[in-house]
Amino acid sequence: MDAKSIRHKFLNFFQDKGHTIVASAPIVLKHDPTLMFTNAGMNQFKDFFLGNKKAEVSRVADTQKCLRVSGKHNDLEEVGIDTYHHTMFEMLGNWSFGDYFKKDAIAWAWELLTVTFGLPKDRLYVTVFEGDDGDRLAFDQEAFDFWKSIVDEDKILSGNKKDNFWEMGDTGPCGPCSEIHIDLRSEEEIKQTSGAELVNQDHPLVVEIWNLVFMQYNRIKDGSLQPLPNKHVDTGMGFERLVMAIQGKKSNYDTDVFQPLIQHIASLSGHAYGKAKEQDIAMRVIADHIRAIAFCIADGQLPSNNKAGYVIRRILRRAVRYGYTFLDLKTPFLHSLIEILSQQYLDVFPELEGQKVLITRVIKEEEQSFLRTLENGLKRLDQVKENLGGKSDTIDGETAFELYDTFGFPLDLTALIASENHLKVDEGGFDKAMQKQKDRSKSAAKTETSDWVVLEDGNDVEFLGYDSLETTAAVVKYREVTNKKQKLFQVVLDKTPFYAESGGQVGDQGSIDINGKRYKVIDTQKENDLIIHILIDFPEVVTGFVLAKVDASRRQSVMKNHSATHLLHAALKETLGDHVQQRGSLVAADELRFDFSHFAKLTDDELAAVKARVNAQIRANIPLKETRNVPIAEAKEKGATALFGEKYGDFVRVITFDEDFSVELCGGTHVQQTATIGNFILIQESSVAAGIRRIVALTGDKADQYIKEQLNILTSLKQLLKQPKDLVLAVQGLQEEKNKLSK
Repeated sequence: MDAKSIRHKFLNFFQDKGHTIVASAPIVLKHDPTLMFTNAGMNQFKDFFLGNKKAEVSRVADTQKCLRVSGKHNDLEEVGIDTYHHTMFEMLGNWSFGDYFKKDAIAWAWELLTVTFGLPKDRLYVTVFEGDDGDRLAFDQEAFDFWKSIVDEDKILSGNKKDNFWEMGDTGPCGPCSEIHIDLRSEEEIKQTSGAELVNQDHPLVVEIWNLVFMQYNRIKDGSLQPLPNKHVDTGMGFERLVMAIQGKKSNYDTDVFQPLIQHIASLSGHAYGKAKEQDIAMRVIADHIRAIAFCIADGQLPSNNKAGYVIRRILRRAVRYGYTFLDLKTPFLHSLIEILSQQYLDVFPELEGQKVLITRVIKEEEQSFLRTLENGLKRLDQVKENLGGKSDTIDGETAFELYDTFGFPLDLTALIASENHLKVDEGGFDKAMQKQKDRSKSAAKTETSDWVVLEDGNDVEFLGYDSLETTAAVVKYREVTNKKQKLFQVVLDKTPFYAESGGQVGDQGSIDINGKRYKVIDTQKENDLIIHILIDFPEVVTGFVLAKVDASRRQSVMKNHSATHLLHAALKETLGDHVQQRGSLVAADELRFDFSHFAKLTDDELAAVKARVNAQIRANIPLKETRNVPIAEAKEKGATALFGEKYGDFVRVITFDEDFSVELCGGTHVQQTATIGNFILIQESSVAAGIRRIVALTGDKADQYIKEQLNILTSLKQLLKQPKDLVLAVQGLQEEKNKLSK
């Protein structure tokens, strides 16, 4: 079976078992403060496990794009060195939300592997949780008994908390698990050493392929475990490892998941794969990393200098460095892999093909930039060598860290170049400098979050903000959050008119009246599916209902900008072409910012045409047509624009301003008719990244104020031009002010 067949067989198997097949969530997370990237299949279902949201169906299955390069789950350093770790990988999974539990999960896993896929039973081992005194957890007898009914007892092994108690992070849903391992060694090796002795010992051919997690607990901040409202099943199977096992390979990289990429890299470099260790590692690293880079860009995360964007940039530079050092690839090459990659995933992740041109251009520009930096770093190393002048044979740790921090040189690259020049690197000093930076970052970003204080049962939050700006409500729960600057309170209500920051639209501000006293809401955020109100102060005791009231004037300004953003998107498509896709936005009260895919600076004529089209639609006073709970397939069939990197449910909200002009899937708030927007003024057009442009614009009162200021400037200039001497004096005065500032 090829990789595509294996993936489809998995999904079809669970569909036949009553599971709904759902789409992968985006690889870049937007509303989970505990994670930067999706690192497991269960991330998108976390609220179901916690009881914050009720699942519409009790059984689902999917293949989820995952990335493990940061936090607790970080496989970056193993990638390419071994044959089975990856940054980006697919996780095949099936879930039960309060439906079936251990018995069915175990029976179906065994049936799929041994019957559907025909893997040899004598090569499979299973593990069960041995218990843990610290958490007061007993041996998982229930799982053991189910396994014993279908597997020989000598194939059932006990595992400790590290291997057989799955936790997503320091807090959150967790539970005991049963792993399934396969022994892919030769018969001769098996006769010498039993596979049971090599399970969870990092043997490259005795690997875990499936983990069946039995979600029963929630780890809270103090480290203790609380039972979840319901018992759930969360399974995750590494697709790449499964393909290796079924295809009888000794490495994930030898399967048809990676070989098309590796053979292309081999062709580009002129080095055959399988001939030299260092070159093989480089090809594996590049083949792995390009997948992570491409999928993150497709889901809306461009390489940058902070947070998730910085992680992507580091992965990209790591791949370029391996090609440069070990394969003699001195010119951009990564971008050429996107064509192969997009065709590989056309049937399951079509977003790569849909954004192929953009992804290719972004990667190529990043490669060109880093290759220039690489050359500058090499010049800096030459200076360092010259300064040492034979007096020392060691590059100090601070200098090595400077090369890492300024030029993006990983320590191993500096060490490699140093060794070629008969020099060493003070790695201990480098580690100290690195730790100092980490400590500074942690100190700056340190946030202490207490556990929730629960006042009311239930976690479903009813959002009323489309139809009302105030409501009486009950406080469901609250908690304290303390950072370096201040102490804040996060409050959850059972119903709220406050819009939580999402889809580019900022969160509402306003007030909540509690016990007869008014408390200011400075922001509203979304955490997974919870709407969280951010307050500066909060009473020790809450009695009765509260009154939640949105700042109506601020909301109105935000709505003007959001509706104008939809008109701008449509006008750009109309003026520039259908290749225009939204790549990010900020809809605030004072301005709107819109990022979109386009490969050239807009001409004055194009900008004028876009501005004129938007203002014409505003003057036409087009009424808002808002449709809720539309089946997503129906919405897309009618031409509604969906954004890359967004996770949509089965039912969506459609915002229309003239069916022939602007129809978008959107959860934000909007004006009732376009004339309410007032004037629309374009104040800036610039480049954000390769193939990404940004427009900043104003509407309503802010636009009027801007026009007034520009008229005043023009009037002043007109007066000065009547008196040339005054104009000269004015310019001289400005120059003097500039000189003072520069001093």
